[in-house]
Amino acid sequence: MTDPIADYLTRVRNAIMAKHKVVEIPGSNLKREMTKILLDQGYILNYKFVEDDKQGIIKIALKYDPVTKVNAIKSLQRISKPGLRRYTNSKAMPRVLNGLGIAILSTSKGVMTNKKAKELNVGGEVLCYIY
Repeated sequence: MTDPIADYLTRVRNAIMAKHKVVEIPGSNLKREMTKILLDQGYILNYKFVEDDKQGIIKIALKYDPVTKVNAIKSLQRISKPGLRRYTNSKAMPRVLNGLGIAILSTSKGVMTNKKAKELNVGGEVLCYIY
């Protein structure tokens, strides 16, 4: 697999379109940190990391509106790709949907949202946009 982040986003996107309640994703530390951000921002209900003999599995419980059955995540968009990396500094931090969405960044201080990176005055690689 050449792009595990794109695979992560595609698995979640496909599970949303198929109206699944839980999606299983091969684990890694970066994916675990991205999942923590999704939970903190309210895009998913919960997650569980299951250890196995290889890399582990992340089980994500997707969040749907109980009345309309609409998912909390409208769009997952990969920004920095293996063929073209996208970086930003703290002054040119991207705003997703005029501040309603989030961008997930990989910085020197760890994986965080664009708002937290701007607070800490750090830049980094823009992994994806979520709204």
